[in-house]
Amino acid sequence: MHLLPTSLRYFLEVARTGSISEASERLHVATSAISRQIAKLEQDVGAPLFERQPRGMVLSEAGEILTAYARRSALEAEQVLADVHGVEALHRSTVKLASSEGFARDFLPAAITAFREKYPGARFRLNVTGPAAATRQVVDGTVDLAVTYSLGPEGGIKVEYSQQQQIYALMPDDHPLAYREYVELADLLEYPLALMDEGTTIRQLFDVCVALEGLNFEPALVSNYSGALQSFTQLRGGVTLVGPLTVRRRLGADRLAIVPIRNPELSRRSMQIQSMARRALPAAVRAFLAHLIEQIDDDPPR
Repeated sequence: MHLLPTSLRYFLEVARTGSISEASERLHVATSAISRQIAKLEQDVGAPLFERQPRGMVLSEAGEILTAYARRSALEAEQVLADVHGVEALHRSTVKLASSEGFARDFLPAAITAFREKYPGARFRLNVTGPAAATRQVVDGTVDLAVTYSLGPEGGIKVEYSQQQQIYALMPDDHPLAYREYVELADLLEYPLALMDEGTTIRQLFDVCVALEGLNFEPALVSNYSGALQSFTQLRGGVTLVGPLTVRRRLGADRLAIVPIRNPELSRRSMQIQSMARRALPAAVRAFLAHLIEQIDDDPPR
């Protein structure tokens, strides 16, 4: 970070906080010094970088463009310093991840464990959040990679890997629907249904589909935690909706089964691994990215 020009470092902090005074506290630098650097940067760029509003400093269009450049530069500066100090080696690197909650239960811990068998000193930080927030953390440089679901194109990211994933019904392996080749949404009406809340891609697609089919569901349980939904399904013989990658490791042990739901709209979302657009990824991140893709491709959904 210290390889960045002072003006860019101050600019990034004001962009993050939306306040010169808050940036001053975080950087331990006088507000007047930050204001001078911002003014100099605006003069060099030839455009205002912020709109001064009562609620704080809001990035202008030119400021948004410069922010994307400065974030990439800051991450590359970190990597240069790591190289100089000899910590580029995979066994001493930290990979920062964000993911939606389903991937954080089994898939990512298993992938991290397998990676550390080869590089035992590799370290990880995992932020578990919603799909949109995971993508934002990639865009703003908080994390190196996001593993999440997406319903469409996102700005400011590079999609390193994408796989369209059908939505399945999850149920106990002795459930009346468990032996079917596929089910219709209407087949689920007579069973207790557990659903994710409205902020998730799986729920958004479900709501669209039931509206198109004219169905009326009254879920027995709604939660933002998929683990609660799956436990309810096990205990009560109900049904919930899942992506196969998030549950495939626990099907046998938990005596669960997944059955595809026949509706083309439910195949619109894709599982993605995302990185910051135009960023050169560090070697450790590139290695873990290749490892993740290998984990997905070597064990397709069953």
